[in-house]
Amino acid sequence: MHELRAILPYFRPYTEALIGGLVCVVFANVFQILGPWFMKLAIDGMGDPDVTMGPITLYAAMIVVVAFVGGVFRFGMRQLLNGVSRRIETDLRDDFFRHLLRLDARFYGSTRTGDLMSRATNDTLAVRMAAGPAIMYTVNTVASFVFALGFMLWISPRLTLFALVPLVVLPPIVLGFGRIIHQRFEEIQEQFSSLSTFVQESLTGVRLVRAYTQESEQARQFDGYNADYRSRNMGLVLRAGAFHPVLSIVSGTAMVLVTWLGAVEVMENRMSLGDFVAFGFYLTLLIWPMIALGWVVNLYQRGAASMGRLNRIFETEPDIDLPDEPAPIAGARGAITFENVSFRYPDTERLVLESIDFTVEAGQTVAIVGPTGAGKSTLLALLTRLYDPSEGRILLDGTSLDLFDPAELRRRIGMVPQDSFLFSNTIAGNIGLGLDEEDLDAGAGLNPEGGRDIATAVRRSAEIAQLHEQIEDFPKGYDTILGERGINLSGGQKQRATLARALARNPLILILDDALSAVDTHTESAILEDLREVAVRRTVFIVSHRVSAVMNADKVLVLENGRIVQEGAHDELIAQEGTYERLLRRQLLEEDLEATPAGAVGD
Repeated sequence: MHELRAILPYFRPYTEALIGGLVCVVFANVFQILGPWFMKLAIDGMGDPDVTMGPITLYAAMIVVVAFVGGVFRFGMRQLLNGVSRRIETDLRDDFFRHLLRLDARFYGSTRTGDLMSRATNDTLAVRMAAGPAIMYTVNTVASFVFALGFMLWISPRLTLFALVPLVVLPPIVLGFGRIIHQRFEEIQEQFSSLSTFVQESLTGVRLVRAYTQESEQARQFDGYNADYRSRNMGLVLRAGAFHPVLSIVSGTAMVLVTWLGAVEVMENRMSLGDFVAFGFYLTLLIWPMIALGWVVNLYQRGAASMGRLNRIFETEPDIDLPDEPAPIAGARGAITFENVSFRYPDTERLVLESIDFTVEAGQTVAIVGPTGAGKSTLLALLTRLYDPSEGRILLDGTSLDLFDPAELRRRIGMVPQDSFLFSNTIAGNIGLGLDEEDLDAGAGLNPEGGRDIATAVRRSAEIAQLHEQIEDFPKGYDTILGERGINLSGGQKQRATLARALARNPLILILDDALSAVDTHTESAILEDLREVAVRRTVFIVSHRVSAVMNADKVLVLENGRIVQEGAHDELIAQEGTYERLLRRQLLEEDLEATPAGAVGD
């Protein structure tokens, strides 16, 4: 239960509503207790030989009044306390999502998306139930117990003692079932995470599933996950369901004792009939909290299990975070230096990059080539601080990257990754993602007319990416809504949209990670020609397997097995025997074969 302590600060903004709700709980129970007391007075009054309808009518009216007022307070307690719990759920989910956005690539490399979705939905809901209804019914249970017990002692201490004897066994029963519920609910939430992950992956890759005719196999696997989830839930229901019958047996035993002994008290004139009837009502009010206690314990245990799962994420800190005193980045020119940089991915031993040393002057274009698995994308990931080097350091204008605010650094980097990701938004919204007027400097190249017009920057970047004319052909142009991950665009169009998005930010450093692989050579040439105009004012890193994309770079870095094996201009490298020359020869051979008409090889 200690996991729920983390939720306490969330109550602070709603202290007044919380106190008001708890006051309503107390008064609701006060008026509930008064009902049986007026019933007692009415019954005893009817035994008076001189009784008239006046007092009986008054007692009946008072029963109605206290029931109505008690109902008003019960409405108030639910409105206030459940409202607080809803707000806490919202705040908790907001904080959880913001924390997820802080976490780095290492965390996401080891955590399933479905698991995070489960925690953001099911677990926050379970915490809400513990922060609202559970607290409300806890106070309601305590108040009802205290008031009912007080009136029972007032009517007959002896009968109250006999009524409480069977209830002594309740605490160990509640604690035992509570431990079982906690353990079982954690197992259920873990299974729900697995189920969510499977659904998320299956729907994301639905085109691949269909291409490989795996619909039946996916359905079979889903049925297995679902059956396991159902089985775990049924196990919890079986154990939680046994809780209430046990409580009913205990409370029934107490009721039998009270009925038997109370009847004897009435027959021997030691208790009035009204007292006996009222005592029965109060015993019912005393037993109901005991039964409700089982549900409350269930809510607390579920909430504690879920809060524990959330806490494990909240306690995770990113390896890359804001330094205590960030170095100023305003006025940066874009010179990049790698000093003896080596890197291995977290929890692995193999060096992906080893002893990388090079310098790029501000405004230069650098091409990075090499065979698959050479470490090209990893090098770019270090430049954007998705990871930090295992050894060595990377400098921007002579200042180590880890001294800058990561967010400010990334605002000055335009990244076009291998995987072209687009949001379910308009084309303009995707290209202008995160763009604000501060990103647009008058006459910066993407907005040649000057001024700070975001729409102009979006259009100009689309023109450079050779996408503008195709966008104009869509029925709604730039306001066309894209499907999930941009599914209604071709692979080449998605690559060009992500390129336009990077350019629209007017970045100081532009990174193209094999960004034109799905684009035909004619379109690629046109894009590269326009890029040369805007590259004058920025440092550009290009990863590509095409010579046409790298031949005009100021510097070419050739990576192999995580090391720089060659460095220089295109003309210098093709004059040398080495990896670059072999890659070039292989590519020219492939292009020659592609250009050869079918059947002409044997001529």
